[in-house]
Amino acid sequence: MESFSRSMSVDAHAAEQQRFMVRVYNWMAAGLAITGFMAFYVSSSPAMMNILFGNPILPIVLIIAQIGLVFWLASRVMQMSMSQATGVFMLYAGLTGVTFSTIFVVYTSASITSTFLVTAGTFGAMSLYGYTTKKDLTSWGSFLFMGLIGIIIASVVNMFMQNSMMSTIISYAGVLIFVGLTAYDTQKIKEVNIIGNEGTDEDTKEAIRGALTLYLDFINLFLMLLRLMGDRR
Repeated sequence: MESFSRSMSVDAHAAEQQRFMVRVYNWMAAGLAITGFMAFYVSSSPAMMNILFGNPILPIVLIIAQIGLVFWLASRVMQMSMSQATGVFMLYAGLTGVTFSTIFVVYTSASITSTFLVTAGTFGAMSLYGYTTKKDLTSWGSFLFMGLIGIIIASVVNMFMQNSMMSTIISYAGVLIFVGLTAYDTQKIKEVNIIGNEGTDEDTKEAIRGALTLYLDFINLFLMLLRLMGDRR
């Protein structure tokens, strides 16, 4: 009887984890949809593009705002109200879409679409691996974090050097790092979920925090692949 009760408890635990991860993916998908819509809308409007890129200061302000929002949301989401966390997440996704409007100018629509599909397939496979594997991926964390810091530093340096070979190396390294982060973050999000608070505001905010992490993995993986696969206009 005790063994049966323990089995029922494990099954209930797994079912709640599964429902939580579905909410995480739904929030992430909503963020990606907002980003895609805003990117396409802004790129399709000459007036919006003139406003955005007619003033060299505005893109910098947008990027700073994005950085500020993502750090604020990641660090303070559990202290926010549910409506505030939702609003900040959606605002961040929208601002990302505005800055992403440039990719529709630089790359062909066909290559953007094909790269998105490749990204979605790769992300889905690695996230599934992270969710289902019994292997503890904790040891990946420090290695991936160091790699992430490395490509950030290399990207900043290459902004001044403008070396195409270095840019290609950074992109390949970035693909490997964000593929690994997708699996690592999925497992981490699954395991840190607090069991027993399903349906509460805290549960929703946990889902938003997890969605933000996976959203960032997806977006960065997409950008790295686009640099490698994208056909420029």
